[in-house]
Amino acid sequence: MSGTIDNSGEVAWQGRIEDPALLEGRAQFTDDLRFAGAAFGSFVRSPHASARIRSIDAASAREMPGVLAILTSADMAAAGVGNVGLARPFPGRNGSKLVVPHRPALAGDRVRHVGEPVALVIARSHAQALDAAEAVDVDYEVIPAVADLRAALAPEAPQLWPDAPGNLAVDWSIGVAGGASKADEIARIFASAPHVARVAVGNQRLVVASLEPRGAVASCDEASGEFTLHCGSQGASVLRDQLAATMKFAPEKLRLVTYDVGGGFGMKSSAYPEYATLLVAARQLRRPVRWTSTRAEAFVSDNQARDTFTEAELALDREGRFLALRVNAIANMGAYLSPVGAFVATFNFARCFPTVYRIPHVDVGVRCVFTNTVPVGPYRGAGRPEANYAMERLVEEAVLVTGIDRILLRRRNLIAQSMMPYRTPVGTVYDSGEFEAILDKALLYADYAGFAARRRKSEAAGRRRGIGVSCFLEHAGGQPQEPAEIAFPGDGTARVGVTVQGIGQGIATVLRRLAAARLGVPEAKIAIWQGDTRLGLAGLGTVASRSTTTAGTAVHRAIERVIEKGRRIASLVLEAAERDIEYADGAFRVAGTDRTIPLFELAARAAAMRERDEAAETLDTRETVEVEQTYPNGCHIAEAEIDPETGIASIVAYTAVDDCGLALDPILAEGQVQGGIAQGIGQAILEHAVYDRASAQLLSGSFMDYGMPRADLIPPIGGELHAVPCRTNPLGVKGIGESGTTGSLAAVMNAIADALPAGAALDMPATPEKIWRACREAGRKT
Repeated sequence: MSGTIDNSGEVAWQGRIEDPALLEGRAQFTDDLRFAGAAFGSFVRSPHASARIRSIDAASAREMPGVLAILTSADMAAAGVGNVGLARPFPGRNGSKLVVPHRPALAGDRVRHVGEPVALVIARSHAQALDAAEAVDVDYEVIPAVADLRAALAPEAPQLWPDAPGNLAVDWSIGVAGGASKADEIARIFASAPHVARVAVGNQRLVVASLEPRGAVASCDEASGEFTLHCGSQGASVLRDQLAATMKFAPEKLRLVTYDVGGGFGMKSSAYPEYATLLVAARQLRRPVRWTSTRAEAFVSDNQARDTFTEAELALDREGRFLALRVNAIANMGAYLSPVGAFVATFNFARCFPTVYRIPHVDVGVRCVFTNTVPVGPYRGAGRPEANYAMERLVEEAVLVTGIDRILLRRRNLIAQSMMPYRTPVGTVYDSGEFEAILDKALLYADYAGFAARRRKSEAAGRRRGIGVSCFLEHAGGQPQEPAEIAFPGDGTARVGVTVQGIGQGIATVLRRLAAARLGVPEAKIAIWQGDTRLGLAGLGTVASRSTTTAGTAVHRAIERVIEKGRRIASLVLEAAERDIEYADGAFRVAGTDRTIPLFELAARAAAMRERDEAAETLDTRETVEVEQTYPNGCHIAEAEIDPETGIASIVAYTAVDDCGLALDPILAEGQVQGGIAQGIGQAILEHAVYDRASAQLLSGSFMDYGMPRADLIPPIGGELHAVPCRTNPLGVKGIGESGTTGSLAAVMNAIADALPAGAALDMPATPEKIWRACREAGRKT
């Protein structure tokens, strides 16, 4: 297979290199790995959301067949294991800081959510470990719990942490320039505005439910004291560094290896208590120890998502121009902080505003709270879907308040292409975007003009039909720094080393094609190395829709340096001036002659020269780049049809027009959009992690109770990629992995709201029961 770049910068799609192993059953997921002498671990987990641990009696369990060891918090303390929840503190209002409580690897004196690990049983077989775990007797004293994010702020709510009064992790604001005077100015604008639209919307809690559950195999080299952890991750380097900090040893003492990963979505990006505990067990037992989560465990131990409540208000003038936006949100952190959970709820959320609209004044405040629930972490979109959902529901409310057509109101307030680069009131700078052109294109693809006729047809069949528009913008990139390595092992190939991780999205395919095209060699000559800290590269990994932008730019820059160094070396080998050396089609040549040397031959010659002279230059190259954030955007339009007799909502049509800059692989980019839309539809109409308000027990703890989207719920998706090259990286690309989710929530919910009778209202998920009740209540009001 070969990849070629045309004049638009796109690489023609010719199949994913990841697929053959997956389709033929040759993939290596964590549970597929086998190690001689490996023992099996099973965690004892708390059945209570809030309780004191009086005692742990493991005597009978230790005597059961095959049991090798049972670890508790005492073993973690003896091993010096520190805080698993190492979130970086950041400032809140009035000089306060984010409260970062200690998250133990194994709970000692208290548990704070159902599923928190209390002990680890290790046995010779998986079945023996499971049986012995059931025999461990933990004496709990149950104490009051709180699960709801708003209830946690009430004065009488049970308190989780002494240093977080009122269960408040941080009270944060975007820090708009001008401080109190700016807030006063915004208040005056609202007080005098001809129109004010207000909404209060929730983003319900979600279970990530990746296809492959979490798992790990830990081992320790007795002679060197160095550890190895094989584990599904979204970036081996960043996970290694988190675990090393928790274990309180140098990162070089831990090798972390990731092979194939069956979905991540943000949930597999951070350290967990289980990983630290397995490392301690491997050192104690002097043998590998493995653990694979069951689906039931995953429901109460994997980081969960969303769980926010947002109140937003928009001031408009008489013509419907947006004057000011004020947002106040509450975000549930769970019982402990995940490494970036609070960052997602604050910075990620706030930096999305004002999305694609000209709004001169923006004020965003967020309160992050602790509850007796599973910790919340990043999940596809990570704050951006929550922000866009609030914004687009608010725009729809403004349509009702002003009486202005929904398309005209949006069009009147879109940031014009001529205003780029555009600095927003929250300090972000959009480098590019054609928001009005994208809106027009989405309306055309969706046949918006023909909707009235389709609505009449649905009404004739006894159904109600609605259409929902969602313009959106998000920020992608996360940490801007990212490395890459181009190495020539001497076998006629080039090895491209990166810290980003394949988790199903096809990043190895994209990077291999990019490298092959830039070097002018067949793709078969390029190998991608990822998922191993032994490579010695430090980067953030695959999060925040950053992989192609950052790693792609790093690979691009590294290849530029390879060619630059190659010209110098070729000038020596070919005995010509460096200025006369050209590079094309995988070879260096003296301009105007037939004297050439292929890339891989030159690499081998350079390596041989290096063996004779340590000062000699080789083609092996490492490059670290700083890449600015990108701002993917688009417009999604959904049509929903509801049956008022049953409350069932069907998403009957969906259009997506997305700007991800230049698409290096359009088919993979479109697949990312489609996957994000499927997850967005799942949240809009099905998914909800429901906790009992009194006991904080998870009531939807299996797929019998937690609804997941199926193929028959997802309509054909029309539209296209609308490429506006990004101006801040040499590839012209923007992130695309999370745009589908960011745009879809409001598109679907606006469509359902449009289908409901006037005056009916509901929030996600729009289940049949909710829709049925909304229709009945609206009917009684009329």
